[in-house]
Order: sequence, then C-alpha cells, then structure tokens
Amino acid sequence: MPISLDDLESHLFKCADIIRDAVDPTDYKEFILPLVYYKSISDEFEKQYADNLEEYGEDFARRENLYDIPVVPEGYLWDDIRAVNDNVDTALDDAFTEIVAENPELRGVFRADFSDTDGLDDGRLSRLLEHLNTYDLDRDSVPPDMLGEAYMDLVRHFAEEEGKSGGQFFTPPHIVNLCVRLVDEFEDGMDFHDPTVGSGGMLIEAARYYREEQEDDPKKLTFTGQEINPDIAAIAKMNLSIHGLDGEIQREDSLLNPAFTDDDESELSRFDRVLANFPFSVNWAKDELQDDPYGRFDWHEKLPRADRGDYAFIMHMAKQLKQPDQDGVGGKAAIVIPHGVLFRKHESRYRKPMLENDMVEAVVGLPENLFQNNSIPSAILVLNTDKPAKREGEVQFIHAADEAFYEELSNQNELTEDGLDHIIGNFRGWTTEERVSRTVSLDEIRENDYNLNIALYVDTTEPEEDIDVQEELAKLRELQAERDEIEATMSEHMEALSYE
Repeated sequence: MPISLDDLESHLFKCADIIRDAVDPTDYKEFILPLVYYKSISDEFEKQYADNLEEYGEDFARRENLYDIPVVPEGYLWDDIRAVNDNVDTALDDAFTEIVAENPELRGVFRADFSDTDGLDDGRLSRLLEHLNTYDLDRDSVPPDMLGEAYMDLVRHFAEEEGKSGGQFFTPPHIVNLCVRLVDEFEDGMDFHDPTVGSGGMLIEAARYYREEQEDDPKKLTFTGQEINPDIAAIAKMNLSIHGLDGEIQREDSLLNPAFTDDDESELSRFDRVLANFPFSVNWAKDELQDDPYGRFDWHEKLPRADRGDYAFIMHMAKQLKQPDQDGVGGKAAIVIPHGVLFRKHESRYRKPMLENDMVEAVVGLPENLFQNNSIPSAILVLNTDKPAKREGEVQFIHAADEAFYEELSNQNELTEDGLDHIIGNFRGWTTEERVSRTVSLDEIRENDYNLNIALYVDTTEPEEDIDVQEELAKLRELQAERDEIEATMSEHMEALSYE
C-alpha cells in the first residue's frame, strides 16, 4: 500500500528522535536532510540502472546521459552503506565524497561531517539508516511532488526547532503563496530568481503554482537563487533536485558578489520574476560597493546606510528585472519588506526614483507576528517594470493587517485562505474598498513627499459604532432610577443606625 503524505512527513521527522541529544537541534537539518536526499537519489538511480542494464548491458548502463538524476557510483548505493557495521560515519562521508566527484553539480550539497560528530556513533547511525530504509523513495513509490512536499515540511519542522534563527532560512508558506500569486500569470520559458533564496521555498511554490493552479509543467520554467549561508544553500540545492526542477543555486553574498550575470559579466542577468524575503535591516558592504560595476545603487548619490541594507536589496532586485525596452517584456517582483521601508524619512530619496519610474504596482500591509525571527509588521512591495496601461501612474495600497485577514496560532499569526483570496481579489480587480484597499495616483503620493505609509491612503481606523440616541437616553434613565433606588435604601439603613 502506498504511503500517504501525512505518514511520510511523520516518518521523516522521526529521524530527529533518533539523533536527539546526540547533536544540537540547530544541526538536525545538516545531517538528516542530506540523508533523505541520498536515500531518494539512490533508490531512483537503482531503479533506472536496472532498466538501463536490461536495455544497454553492463558496459553502457552507467552512462551519465541515460539518467535524469545524479549517478550513484558503484559501491556507494544506499544498501552498500547499510551493510557497513563499523565506522558508519566514515562510510557516509566517503559516499558523499564519491557522489559529488561523479556529479560536480552537487558540489556544496553534502556538508555534514559525520566523522567529526562524536554523538553519532555506529549504533545511532545504523538505527537512522534502518529507519529511513522503511520506505522506498524512488519516483514510482513516492512521486516527486509528494516527496518534495514532505521534504519542505521537514525543513519547516527544523526551522521551528531552531526557533528564532530558523526564520532566517524559512518563510511561512502562506506568505510565500501570497508573493507568488501577486506576480502570477506565468508562461513557459519564464525564469524565476530569489537573491536571498534560503531553503528555496519561494521557487518551490512558484513551481507548485504553475503545476496545480495553471495546470502546466514547471519543468518548462527555470529557477535560480543565491544564498550567503553555505549550509542553507545546500538545502536549497537538494530541495530543487528533490522536486525535479531545473534550477541552479549559487552560494555567495548577492550584493557583494552577484553570481548571475551575462556572458561577459558586465551586466546582471535579468529575470521574468523575482521573489524574495531578504534579511531585514542588516549590515551590507556599502564601502566596497561605492562604485558598483553593475550600476545597481544609482537611485541617489547617497547610498543606503551601512547598517540598514533594505534599499540596497530592493535596488539590486529592481536591476534584476527584465525591461520591456531591452527584453520585449517586463519583469515583476514580490519582495517582503519591513514597514519602515515605506516611510522612513531619509529613504524618500530612494522611493522617489522608484515611483517616478512607475515601478511600484502595489503595497500590501501584513499583520504583525507572522515570522519566527521577528514580530514587527511587514509588507509586500510589488514591482512591475511593464505595468498595464490602466495601472500606469497609480499604486494600489492594501491594508491586510486586520483580524479579518489572519488567525492567531500558539506562537505566531497566519494569513487565512479567505484573507489571501481577499488580498488577491482586490489586487487583480484594482479595487478600492473601504478600510481595505485603494488605488492612488502618483500625484497624491508626490504631495506626501513619496511617503508610502499605507495609513496615508487607506483609512485603517476602526469605524465608530452608530449611536442610537433614544436607546442611550433610555439606558441612562434606567441607571438613574437604579441609583435613586439604591440611595433610598441606603438612607433607610443610615436612619435605622442613627447615622446622619
């Protein structure tokens, strides 16, 4: 009987119980995620190898071009490692080394050093391998979409285990879904990029959306991302591979060393869609980028503060969008931002060119406490370098921070399905709705010195209840009568006790 998604998710997360107390919870992902990935590619390779062996014979069955997954070298299949009784840690490290040697595109994926972790002895590692061996993870046994969803759920679990620091690589699914839907209408051949890719959730959701909502094949799309943390970049690489996506993840600082450029490296690569949740208000390499070779930070002669890189990231992503005059079609971006980006006074010098170039399509204000790593209110900035004619010279503001849009969970808030649909409905309809959304002309924004604070354009105050004067007077008379009755009773008691 095929395993269900719920059972698979539970099965994978039980790996954490096996290594609990042997390694720090913040390191679970570094050991378990690569093992799950290894098991999946080994199972699928073994199945494909059997087919190729029958068709081409032993001399040709291992030819690389016969496989659409990494080739597992002879002697390093999953069952080969399971058969090891002594120094299991060394056997795993050797297997990962040999797999990368055979598949250079996996360089940087297997970063765990099992031999250097004292708590993971032979007994514990053997139990972990046997637990993962319970189910076959080849594509016939577990479809890639299902395995990918279980893998993402495992990433989410580990982010929750890590608490605050886990939010640095995992964006809650409801926010990711909203970002993707704000820039939808995808087409075959489009390329998607996330310059602060984390574990790859934005790219994975774009692929799922194209498959399930637009009923098309995400293999016709291209996905790229860049991540500064090497351990997290490794997770993103495995994540895309498990989902069967055409993708490339590069490990470096996107601002200091952008990895995606044109052939002669003189210009940044441009994309149809950019999706990102960059780290809020972090330090950036301002001094080293005063003369940026890609001309990214030219919205004003003064660069953003070195201790607040928000607009450095926004300018970088704006530069990554396709331009209609260069590419025939423009690009769109959905960027999660802290609210301060919208109204901090000294940053109006960056908002002005962004608005005057008519790149800003919408600003969506979100509830507070949506993320594990901070509770501050955030928003989504939607950029479009090729806005439809009817939207030119306008920006839509959506106030989605009221309780109607989210529900309170035990430790954070979450946008509801109805709330998400409400936001998207208003955005697609370019709707003005009282206390929720309004389309605003650029002239009005100029009058406000390019301040994008949502409260300037949408009345976000709670409406006062209508007062029924007659009803309130009746209540007052009733209270007065009760008071008179109480005073009369008190007077009687005072007289009886001879008090004046």
